[in-house]
Amino acid sequence: MLELRRLHAFVAIAQEGHITRAAERLGMQQPPLTRLLQGLEAELGVKLVERLPRGVRLTTAGQALLEEAHAVLERAAGVAEVVRRADRGEQGRLGIGFTSSAALHPFVPRVLRRFRETLSGVSVVLEEAGTGELMDALVHERLDAAFVRSPLSGTPGLQVVPILSEPMLLALPVAHPLAQEPGAPLRLSALAGEGFVLYRRRVGLGLYDAILVACREAGFSPRVVQEAPRMTATLSLVAAGLGVSIVPASMQRLRGDGIVYRALSGCPGLSAPLHLATRVGDNDSVLRRLRDMVAEDAASEAVHPPLP
Repeated sequence: MLELRRLHAFVAIAQEGHITRAAERLGMQQPPLTRLLQGLEAELGVKLVERLPRGVRLTTAGQALLEEAHAVLERAAGVAEVVRRADRGEQGRLGIGFTSSAALHPFVPRVLRRFRETLSGVSVVLEEAGTGELMDALVHERLDAAFVRSPLSGTPGLQVVPILSEPMLLALPVAHPLAQEPGAPLRLSALAGEGFVLYRRRVGLGLYDAILVACREAGFSPRVVQEAPRMTATLSLVAAGLGVSIVPASMQRLRGDGIVYRALSGCPGLSAPLHLATRVGDNDSVLRRLRDMVAEDAASEAVHPPLP
């Protein structure tokens, strides 16, 4: 395999037409440069230069090598730049997952758009799935990061970083009596007799538990009449009149027909967190850039909340 330093030396000699001047250009002594040339000739088994009274000139073999040497050195420089870009987190591939409710929070599409605009050399693969499916994809390295609502407690090998938290709202069928009342916050205890539509616990995890705890603290156990496979599917069931639900405030962005949203009171601990989940110890440079960007945007949002 040809050594790049020998090719660099040969190109300098060919361009200068003089070994001493080539040595000066390369910042080295003439004898070591001569040895590099001789080593290259020995490796290839051909004479590459002819000595003249004042300098050297390329042989036919030397001319052929010069054309190839330029291409090889240019390609080598390109490879080095690719490696440096990857080390800076500017090139590579990143698999990012998100739950349907997480994707509805404006923070997630905003940070993904900024990531793609800033790091155009990174190939981003996106996947929407339930929390359990995303956790499995992270553990088995099919994804590198995921925006989730659950803190993922008890999942070995995974870690979460809290990003932000938003209030949860009551979702009502438009014909429900409570939907006809003024829009003042409704006490959670007023829902004691209602049938609830909730997302399955293995999908909602932390949010499902938070709703149960908040209801019990308000003095009742919720009567769950229907469970949905996705958080977004709960709204279709609410619109169909099957019951009421409690969902993250950002889900209002769906603007589904037949649904009215009301703020809740008397439940100070009821909120919907957003987390970034990754594997423990995964310090890939591209992933670091995503983490940094998420942290920057979360800090900015805490100081300057976006307008509703």
